[in-house]
Amino acid sequence: MLTVPGLCWLCRMPLMLSQWGVCSGCTRAMKVREKVCPLCGLPTSRDDIACGRCLQKPPPWQRLIAVSRYAPPLSPLVQQFKFLPRPEIARALARLLLLAVLNARRSGNWQTPDMILSVPLHARRQWRRGFNQSDLLCRELAHWLRSPYHPAALRRVRATPVQHQLNARLRKQNLKNAFRLELPVAGLHIVVVDDVVTTGSTVAEITRLLLRSGAATVQVWCLCRTL
Repeated sequence: MLTVPGLCWLCRMPLMLSQWGVCSGCTRAMKVREKVCPLCGLPTSRDDIACGRCLQKPPPWQRLIAVSRYAPPLSPLVQQFKFLPRPEIARALARLLLLAVLNARRSGNWQTPDMILSVPLHARRQWRRGFNQSDLLCRELAHWLRSPYHPAALRRVRATPVQHQLNARLRKQNLKNAFRLELPVAGLHIVVVDDVVTTGSTVAEITRLLLRSGAATVQVWCLCRTL
């Protein structure tokens, strides 16, 4: 019997391996073309050193890795994943993030994570959506990288307005004391996974919490970075 090949989530062409989810052509199309700062992930003239913005005011984390800027072809797929919702896309998106991480690993300045953490949703919002998109990404990444992942290690203890409806100043105020850490992280190298990083307020608040709790380093991995 002939097997029916899987189709690429983006171009709908048959896949060589159905579990990939996204074909090699679309994968190449969404790679970050411009040079970006290894700290903030924003465009800069060199991608091997911190940009001028980060030299003046560095983010609390030590590295940011993104698959792509928040633009087609990846952004519509992320929107489907979150808002339709389409949790079955998680594996394909996690694979794209893994490829970006492995590519960054070749460039040096790499620290294997001791623990992977997802950005938590408040219980009420997760109940309405049916899943936490960052959690689904983490489950795949932790399996492939053989890194510990504890879904309940971070909790959002305060319901907050949706971040994308707020400006940068209100985003920062919105997240104050919104998270609680449930596991010890002293001396560990931590990775925080999110789907989209816009101003960075959410991952910055979580990073500061982790560093206050004794984490050695924190990296941020995301599907998209808003430029």
